[in-house]
Amino acid sequence: MASKTFNVGVVGYGLSAKVFHIPFIITTPGLKLHSIVQRSPKAGDSAPADYPSLKHYTSSDDLVADSEVDVIVVTTPPDNHFDLTKKALEAGKHVLTEKPFVPTSAEAQELADVARQSGRLVCVYQNRRWDADFLLAKHLIEKGALGRVLEYNTHFDRYRADAPASWKGQLGISRGGSALFDLGTHLIDQAYVLFGLPQSVHGRLLNQREGRAEFETPDAVSAQLAYADGLLVNVNISALSAEANQLRYWIRGTKGSFRKFHLDPQEDQLRAGGKPTDAGYGVESTANSSLTAVDEATGKSSQVPVPELVPETYRAFYGDFAKALESGKAEDIPVKAEQARDVLRIIEGILESAKTGKDVVLA
Repeated sequence: MASKTFNVGVVGYGLSAKVFHIPFIITTPGLKLHSIVQRSPKAGDSAPADYPSLKHYTSSDDLVADSEVDVIVVTTPPDNHFDLTKKALEAGKHVLTEKPFVPTSAEAQELADVARQSGRLVCVYQNRRWDADFLLAKHLIEKGALGRVLEYNTHFDRYRADAPASWKGQLGISRGGSALFDLGTHLIDQAYVLFGLPQSVHGRLLNQREGRAEFETPDAVSAQLAYADGLLVNVNISALSAEANQLRYWIRGTKGSFRKFHLDPQEDQLRAGGKPTDAGYGVESTANSSLTAVDEATGKSSQVPVPELVPETYRAFYGDFAKALESGKAEDIPVKAEQARDVLRIIEGILESAKTGKDVVLA
């Protein structure tokens, strides 16, 4: 029996749709790009001009009402994710929603409940679980190369003197915006994948560009997640990091440590016009990483070769999503709404801690 092909409609035609979704929908077996919603096409930025063979809408309501559409991908700003995702699920569509999923953990739980009640799948696009450097760090931790992890430092630092003109710089925390939800969601989700919910969190939210604390549109975050076994996870985001080589990871364990500089290359490759099927896509030199191991006999530390792993890339996420659609099983979803809910609980704890100056207990 032939596998079903799922018609996919995309809501939004900004960077997220053009770079992170459409190229993967087109190249993933079992998925077919069917339609796009772009509210105001114009010369040089027109979905109808770029994809003349597809269906095109200027309203998400029309896409939701299209009986030919099986799956809706939501790439709009996060303040309308909840309403649009819920509407699509209740209309019988499967839904893939960009991160940040929704502004609150309560909304994430409600959408998980709606998906279960409607018999449809809802998935969250946490693509950086498939960053090559994160998967390398995960590999080292799971193989015991670092021993018991003592301290996990994760950074998303850059130097950008001006705030982004998009929702990432303009939309406040209460609506799912700011550096806490934009970049923080990535870093916290990766830590959650590795270590689960922390026992407690402590956070500071800052506006580094203006030099003050900021609880609605911070551009910098410093947060610590504490675990019962003594593990400390330090989450760092900076808008004004004047470094030629930006630190990405520094992970220290009882048997070794791992450092990584610079970001995973996939986003830059895609933004430069590369395709997910290109030779070399997602490949990064191990020169950006270093691995130190302790000789158990002497107690001395020395650098050892960094393993070279074949990158899974963001294609693996979309491949897993397509398999989940085919099986129809919630347990096959690559990033579940309940996982996004837990990440949002951590984010909410960081915000509460920043406002009160106190640790917030989660588990």
